[in-house]
Amino acid sequence: MFKLKFLIISLIILTSCKKGKLEEEVIQDLAIQVIFPELGSDGPYEINKIYNGVENYITYYPGNSPIILSAPHGGDLTPDDIPNRTWGTTVTDTNTKQLTIAIMNFLDTNHNIKPHVIINNLKRTKLDANRDKAEAAQGDISAERAFDEYHFYISKAKEKILSQYNDGLFLDIHGHGQNPDGFYDLRTWLGYLLSSSELDQSDEQLDTEFDISESSIYGLVNKSPEKFSEVLRGPNSFGNLLEERGYESLPSIESPSPEGMRYFSGGYNTYVHGSVETGGSISSIQLEMPAPGIRQNATQWNDFASALSEVLIVYFKVHLNIDLTD
Repeated sequence: MFKLKFLIISLIILTSCKKGKLEEEVIQDLAIQVIFPELGSDGPYEINKIYNGVENYITYYPGNSPIILSAPHGGDLTPDDIPNRTWGTTVTDTNTKQLTIAIMNFLDTNHNIKPHVIINNLKRTKLDANRDKAEAAQGDISAERAFDEYHFYISKAKEKILSQYNDGLFLDIHGHGQNPDGFYDLRTWLGYLLSSSELDQSDEQLDTEFDISESSIYGLVNKSPEKFSEVLRGPNSFGNLLEERGYESLPSIESPSPEGMRYFSGGYNTYVHGSVETGGSISSIQLEMPAPGIRQNATQWNDFASALSEVLIVYFKVHLNIDLTD
């Protein structure tokens, strides 16, 4: 799968019969037309195979479980033919690509669970796969194609999940750094599309006044036997299950809300691929991991992958009555 470039060059030179005299020279500028293969032409997407988009900018690992892992900001490719983005955030979420692959491999090797995995291999200076297309690619046709492939592969993963399961979970893998004041929060932030002020509300307010259809886990909450506030920060919440395995998280029982602190509640991917946009049964969570203890080296990636695998197994069983190990 490579993009095809057709170069159309016309050079017309009209010369007179007079010696040494050039009467007219017409040079038509070089015109470049880029034609990409049709999206989906590299399918069908079979398990245990790897699919790479045009120029290997995007990679899709098809799975057989109701889990999708997405890494939009961990790529390192900087092709010269894609200009740098001139506005928006361009900071790389260091080692999130490696962390995502470690999670994929751990789930497969230790639990025979194969998640669907979509990786953006382009550096964020070239493509931000967690923004709308205008900001993500900023008009470059190759970056736009990579953007389209990224979200197409996610859509195909969702289709496969819905053909095999009634429910699914999309996890967008990110990394956060120091707050502007220099404080480094070592908790993993979990984004459900609730703002800081909304999470600051009491459990009773969340359960009786908040419109759960505005949450990225709307589909999961509708199936869960637990209240909305419990799914967010109760004993079986994603954050609390991580904390029980040694990874402080927000929200959780210990950290129910940001309390005015800087916090990422979820971005473009969490919105468009979760149940808030469609009202469907695939929910989404944005995971923002600190570097220390999780993203710095292979040992940390694998330790976190082990913990997250256990969390997912419990989380699916409690809230969706799905046994991932079956």
